[in-house]
Amino acid sequence: MDTRDLEEEERIRRRRAMIARRKKEKRKRERRLKIIRTTALFFGVPALLLIGVIILVVNIVSHNVKAKKQANADANVIVNENGTISYSEDSGWYEDEFGNIYDDKGGHYDVNGNYYDAEGNVTQASGRPHPEEAKIDNTFAHEHPFANTNKPDEDGMIQVGDVKMKAGYTAQTTASTISPPEEISQSTYSILIDETTGDIVAARNAYDRMYPASMTKIMTLLVAVENITDLDDVVYVSQEAADWSYRNDGSAVNWSVGEKLTVRDLLYGTILSSGADAVYDLAVYVAGDQDSFVQMMNDRVASLGLSETTHFTNAAGFYDDNHYTTPYDMAMIIKAAVENDLCREVMSAHTYNTPVTEEHPEGILISNWFLRRIEDKDSGGLVLCAKTGFVSQSGNCAASYMISNSGKPYVCVTGHAHSAWRAIYDHVGLYYNYTN
Repeated sequence: MDTRDLEEEERIRRRRAMIARRKKEKRKRERRLKIIRTTALFFGVPALLLIGVIILVVNIVSHNVKAKKQANADANVIVNENGTISYSEDSGWYEDEFGNIYDDKGGHYDVNGNYYDAEGNVTQASGRPHPEEAKIDNTFAHEHPFANTNKPDEDGMIQVGDVKMKAGYTAQTTASTISPPEEISQSTYSILIDETTGDIVAARNAYDRMYPASMTKIMTLLVAVENITDLDDVVYVSQEAADWSYRNDGSAVNWSVGEKLTVRDLLYGTILSSGADAVYDLAVYVAGDQDSFVQMMNDRVASLGLSETTHFTNAAGFYDDNHYTTPYDMAMIIKAAVENDLCREVMSAHTYNTPVTEEHPEGILISNWFLRRIEDKDSGGLVLCAKTGFVSQSGNCAASYMISNSGKPYVCVTGHAHSAWRAIYDHVGLYYNYTN
């Protein structure tokens, strides 16, 4: 037998050994999977049954406790002929004609849920501000401490932080305005404006109607900031806010009902978490109810000269056929917000830690994910402020504000990108290629 035959025989032997080894390993894997399936079936089914029983028992107990409490309460409540509520003598509680509820210790709860002891001292503030007490008149007279009071210089410019912008809320196309190619921006709608000149640098369908989704909250923030007087004013998270957010499938900060917050927390929750729960309580705090706040938003739209092409029906950006804007209009809205120092501060925060409360001992860390995702991208400058949005009718959209490496301010709005990352890359592409 020559050398070539020996080599061939050795190769055959090795191949057979490899095949045998692989078959052995396959059998081992199949045995392990069989053991895992058997174990999962043996222990998993009883575990699921046990969990189901526990949930059923908890629900039954909870229902019985609630029913008992309601029965006790009903036993002590008297509905008078005129429809007012009082309490039986047996309970020791009663309600006066002003809605104050007195207990058997001489203390009482007022209509806002504040508890006063027998000496008249407030020992507990268990309610959120009453809408009528929280309501602030919509004057836009700029007497509020957080309203924008900047006035244009003689050259028609306005100082915004460290840069100057052209005053007013108009922008114009020029001979050099371009429609960005797909490799730079894929969003269906886009606009990039040089705010030192008011020139539209790049645009695609910039004047077409689009649904703004949560970019709406930029206007929500602006209207709220222009009409509050105390950032540390206390607000209690309402059940209505949680219900409204859940019912409309909105994003939420996920505070607990009754949790004690400040107006400042609601502002950051509105932008960083895009929290519909924060939006609801903020709107009620400012205007007394949702409809009144939305009217304030549309009044502010009119003051910017945009009412023919922008209209809001809610403060969160939930889809409604009558809730619309254009990329151009949204650029004007973010410009107005950026000009306000407090709005700019809120929209430029990358993270914010909500207060330490009994419900959240470490607070809740919320983030502006657009800013955090774009900060390591080369956009030719520094993106300072941003707000994203998404509903299926709008796709992924975003509005942002950037100062270029040469110190020039720009605003950018895009809409109907196919993903959140695509919206970010569209802003990066527009800024990097068309700013200086």
